[in-house]
Amino acid sequence: MPISRRHFGFGLGALGLAACTTSPASFGGVAAPAAIPDDLRPVPNAGYDAWVASFQGRAAAQGISAATLASAFRSAGFVPGAVTRDRNQPESSRTLEDYLSIAVSDERVAKGRAAYARQRPTLAALEARYGVDPAIVTAIWGLESFYGERRGDVPVISATSTLAYDGRRAAFFEQQLVAALRILQSGDVTPERMVGSWAGAMGHTQFIPTSYLEYAVDFNGDGRRDIWSDDPTDSLASTAAYLARSGWTRGLRWGSEAADGALQPQPGGPRFAVTGNFRAIKRYNNSDLYAIGVGHLADRIAGGGPLRGSFPPDANGLTKADRIALQQRLTARGFDTGGADGVLGPKSRSAISAYQASIGQAATGVPSPALLRSLG
Repeated sequence: MPISRRHFGFGLGALGLAACTTSPASFGGVAAPAAIPDDLRPVPNAGYDAWVASFQGRAAAQGISAATLASAFRSAGFVPGAVTRDRNQPESSRTLEDYLSIAVSDERVAKGRAAYARQRPTLAALEARYGVDPAIVTAIWGLESFYGERRGDVPVISATSTLAYDGRRAAFFEQQLVAALRILQSGDVTPERMVGSWAGAMGHTQFIPTSYLEYAVDFNGDGRRDIWSDDPTDSLASTAAYLARSGWTRGLRWGSEAADGALQPQPGGPRFAVTGNFRAIKRYNNSDLYAIGVGHLADRIAGGGPLRGSFPPDANGLTKADRIALQQRLTARGFDTGGADGVLGPKSRSAISAYQASIGQAATGVPSPALLRSLG
C-alpha cells in the first residue's frame, strides 16, 4: 500500500492544532513568513556533507542522474530548524471544540466561500472528472494552506535530506528525498521553486513527495504537475484525484451531525453519523478531528450553519464563551492573548501567568472560573 499523504504528516505550525493524527504536527501547512526563519536556513555541517556524499551513490543506483543530483544539492544544506521541529512535536490534547474553533473559524469560512466562488469553474470541472464534492476540495485547501496563503518556503531538498541524515526517521525521509529528486528529474519544477514545509510537504494542499508522484496531475494541460504555482489548479486537481482513488463515492455526503450518531469525538459534545467518504478524507489525514473539520468546513462553505449541538465546559470548568471572555478581559488589562477565539494556547496561558503574578498569585497559567471573576 502506498504511504498515505499524511502517514505521519506535517504542517499547521501557524495554527498549532496537532489533533489525534499520525502526523507530528497536523493539518494546514506552515505559515509562509516574509523571510525564512534563521534556523531553517542552511548552515555548515560536516556530518551532513558526508552523508550527502554517501547518499548520492544510493540515489544514482535508483536512477537519479548526476545532473539532477548536482542541480538539486547545489544550494541545499543542513537546516537545524527541521530537526528541532521534528524532535519537539508535542502530544496534542486538543478537543474537537478547540479544533473546530480554529479549523472552522469565521475567517476561514469567509475566505473559503470567496475561494470557492473564485475557483468555481475549475472546481466544477474537477467534480465532473473525479466526482469529488467541490466544497470538500476547497475545505482541504483551507485547512492545509489557508487557501494558498501558507504554503511554506523551505527548500524541499534541504528539508528532506536534513531529516534523512538526522536519523530519527531516516528511511522515511530518504524515501521522500529520492521522490523529490525524481520530481526534479521529471522537469515538473526546479530546485529553486520546490519549496514547502520544514518537513517537505508541498503546495496548496501540502503533498509529500511520494504522494505527489502517486497522485499529482497536470489538469491545466501545461505539461507540468505544478502544485507550487500561485494558480491552485493542479493542486486542487491532485487533491480531487487523491480522494477519488481513496474510495470517494460521487454524490455521497461525508456525514452529518446527528442526535443519535455513533461518532462522538468529545465526550458530552455533538455526535456524527459518517459515511465511506469520511474514511476517504481520513486517507488524506488519518484523524477523526481533521475529517470532521474538513466536512464541517465544507458544509459551512456551501452555506450551512454552525453545529447545533453544544460542548460541555472544559476540564477547568469554563465554557467557550467563558474562555473568550477571559481572553477579552486579559487583553483589556494589557495582557496580550493573541486574540479571543476561546482557544487557550501558549500565548493565552502566558497572559494568564502574567496576570496571576500581577495580583500576587502563583503564575500557573491555569484558568478557572474564579480567575475569570477576578477580572471583573
